[in-house]
Amino acid sequence: MRIGIGYDIHALVNDRDLVLGGVTIPFEKGLMGHSDADVLIHAICDALLGAAGKGDIGIHFPDNDPGYKGISSLKLLAATMDILHLARYDVINIDCTLFAQAPKLAPFRQSMETIIADTIDLDPNRINIKATTTERLGV
Repeated sequence: MRIGIGYDIHALVNDRDLVLGGVTIPFEKGLMGHSDADVLIHAICDALLGAAGKGDIGIHFPDNDPGYKGISSLKLLAATMDILHLARYDVINIDCTLFAQAPKLAPFRQSMETIIADTIDLDPNRINIKATTTERLGV
């Protein structure tokens, strides 16, 4: 068994949707990025690629490639799973923590878990998403 750790952070900006775990969350700001900037999915991709010894999201889906401009990060997750399957790896479970002062993310957890499970063909009970505030540290 191999374990991967993923991490991602993007700046909050105006005039962007806030997409986390494949769910568009009502909020006055969104995350800046080349793709849809879904930091949860990006962190999961990095964790999976790291566990398999296959680099990171930037190697496979570079932010200077126009083909990934505005892409749904769920497509990147599906492509990550293709990389893992070619290398004969399976995912056992995923556990993630989101840090955000606002908005409150708990109401969206189950939807995120279901969307991720559907994308990678994993039992939703094997996916756990936690959300916590940053205690006003500015993150």
